[in-house]
Amino acid sequence: MKIQRRNKANPEFSLAAMTDVILLMLIFFMVTSSAANQSAIDVKLPKTGAVEDNIPNPLTVSIKPDGTYYVDDNPVAKDQLEQIVVNKLTGQTNKSFTIRADENTLHKDFVFAMEIAEKHKFNVAIATVKDK
Repeated sequence: MKIQRRNKANPEFSLAAMTDVILLMLIFFMVTSSAANQSAIDVKLPKTGAVEDNIPNPLTVSIKPDGTYYVDDNPVAKDQLEQIVVNKLTGQTNKSFTIRADENTLHKDFVFAMEIAEKHKFNVAIATVKDK
């Protein structure tokens, strides 16, 4: 006598739940990645007429109006700035950094950071905001 099972497992499953989870993860990572490039150092960047977006540099040097320097949001003494920038860019394929100077920063403080780039042949990007 042949015994048949009444409940057969259904091998099909819906992908709707999985696509919802993937979509939510995509939205989460897009929102957090755009906020990750923001710097915590509050400087008023100078305005410019034309701004072209480019690839962000691996290192950011921020300069406040009072002459304090920050490397990737960490305060740095002026006499240690060159050593820290050189150490962080050693071994990098893209030897460049971005200078984020406040619009009221003294010219001598900005030039000091530029001289480091010139001395070690680093590429420099100057952060600005688009004029409205």
